[in-house]
Amino acid sequence: MEYKNTKAASTTITYDKNKIEAPTNNIYEAITIIAKRADQISGDLKNELIEKLEEFATYTDSLDEVFENKEQIEVSKFYEKLPKPTAIAVQEWLEGKIYYRNPEETQK
Repeated sequence: MEYKNTKAASTTITYDKNKIEAPTNNIYEAITIIAKRADQISGDLKNELIEKLEEFATYTDSLDEVFENKEQIEVSKFYEKLPKPTAIAVQEWLEGKIYYRNPEETQK
Protein backbone atom coordinates (compact mmCIF):
# COMPACT_ATOMS: atom_id res chain seq x y z
CA MET A 1 0.00 0.00 0.00
CA GLU A 2 1.25 3.47 -0.79
CA TYR A 3 0.85 5.38 2.46
CA LYS A 4 3.01 8.19 1.14
CA ASN A 5 0.37 9.22 -1.41
CA THR A 6 -2.60 9.15 0.91
CA LYS A 7 -5.15 11.96 1.09
CA ALA A 8 -5.44 11.54 4.86
CA ALA A 9 -5.26 14.65 7.00
CA SER A 10 -1.96 15.29 8.73
CA THR A 11 -3.70 17.25 11.48
CA THR A 12 -6.65 16.47 13.71
CA ILE A 13 -10.04 16.95 12.09
CA THR A 14 -13.62 16.20 13.08
CA TYR A 15 -15.47 13.49 11.16
CA ASP A 16 -19.21 13.02 10.76
CA LYS A 17 -20.21 10.15 13.04
CA ASN A 18 -22.93 9.07 10.62
CA LYS A 19 -20.41 8.63 7.80
CA ILE A 20 -18.11 6.58 10.02
CA GLU A 21 -20.83 4.20 11.18
CA ALA A 22 -22.72 3.99 7.85
CA PRO A 23 -21.08 0.80 6.47
CA THR A 24 -21.72 -1.23 9.65
CA ASN A 25 -24.62 0.67 11.27
CA ASN A 26 -22.66 0.36 14.51
CA ILE A 27 -20.15 3.01 15.56
CA TYR A 28 -18.32 0.64 17.90
CA GLU A 29 -17.84 -1.99 15.21
CA ALA A 30 -16.63 0.67 12.76
CA ILE A 31 -14.13 2.06 15.29
CA THR A 32 -12.84 -1.45 16.01
CA ILE A 33 -12.28 -2.12 12.31
CA ILE A 34 -10.53 1.23 11.86
CA ALA A 35 -8.34 0.57 14.92
CA LYS A 36 -7.28 -2.84 13.60
CA ARG A 37 -6.43 -1.32 10.23
CA ALA A 38 -4.45 1.46 11.95
CA ASP A 39 -2.42 -1.21 13.78
CA GLN A 40 -1.66 -2.90 10.44
CA ILE A 41 -0.59 0.41 8.87
CA SER A 42 1.56 1.27 11.89
CA GLY A 43 3.35 -2.08 11.65
CA ASP A 44 3.90 -1.68 7.90
CA LEU A 45 5.33 1.82 8.32
CA LYS A 46 7.55 0.73 11.21
CA ASN A 47 8.98 -2.19 9.22
CA GLU A 48 9.54 0.03 6.18
CA LEU A 49 11.33 2.66 8.29
CA ILE A 50 13.53 0.05 9.98
CA GLU A 51 14.52 -1.38 6.57
CA LYS A 52 15.46 2.06 5.28
CA LEU A 53 17.42 2.96 8.41
CA GLU A 54 19.28 -0.37 8.28
CA GLU A 55 20.90 0.85 5.06
CA PHE A 56 22.67 3.54 7.09
CA ALA A 57 23.58 1.38 10.07
CA THR A 58 27.23 1.14 10.99
CA TYR A 59 28.40 -1.78 13.03
CA THR A 60 31.46 -0.66 14.92
CA ASP A 61 32.58 -1.62 18.38
CA SER A 62 33.67 1.91 19.21
CA LEU A 63 31.21 4.16 20.99
CA ASP A 64 33.47 7.12 20.28
CA GLU A 65 32.38 7.19 16.65
CA VAL A 66 29.00 8.83 17.02
CA PHE A 67 28.13 10.92 14.02
CA GLU A 68 25.01 12.22 12.34
CA ASN A 69 24.06 10.82 8.99
CA LYS A 70 22.14 13.42 6.97
CA GLU A 71 20.37 10.83 4.82
CA GLN A 72 19.22 8.95 7.92
CA ILE A 73 17.88 12.18 9.43
CA GLU A 74 16.02 13.03 6.22
CA VAL A 75 14.40 9.57 6.10
CA SER A 76 13.31 9.91 9.72
CA LYS A 77 11.89 13.39 9.13
CA PHE A 78 9.96 12.15 6.09
CA TYR A 79 8.27 9.42 8.13
CA GLU A 80 7.52 11.84 10.96
CA LYS A 81 5.66 14.12 8.53
CA LEU A 82 3.39 11.35 7.23
CA PRO A 83 -0.19 11.31 8.52
CA LYS A 84 -0.75 9.16 11.58
CA PRO A 85 -1.82 5.55 10.96
CA THR A 86 -5.23 6.28 12.49
CA ALA A 87 -5.83 9.14 10.05
CA ILE A 88 -4.84 6.92 7.13
CA ALA A 89 -7.16 4.15 8.36
CA VAL A 90 -10.10 6.54 8.74
CA GLN A 91 -9.51 7.88 5.23
CA GLU A 92 -9.40 4.34 3.83
CA TRP A 93 -12.61 3.51 5.73
CA LEU A 94 -14.43 6.56 4.35
CA GLU A 95 -13.27 5.69 0.81
CA GLY A 96 -14.49 2.11 1.19
CA LYS A 97 -11.01 0.61 0.79
CA ILE A 98 -11.12 -1.58 3.90
CA TYR A 99 -12.48 -5.10 3.51
CA TYR A 100 -14.17 -6.48 6.61
CA ARG A 101 -16.55 -9.26 7.44
CA ASN A 102 -18.49 -10.25 10.50
CA PRO A 103 -18.13 -14.00 11.15
CA GLU A 104 -21.34 -14.04 13.17
CA GLU A 105 -23.34 -12.73 10.21
CA THR A 106 -21.81 -15.17 7.71
CA GLN A 107 -22.71 -18.20 9.86
CA LYS A 108 -26.43 -17.36 9.92
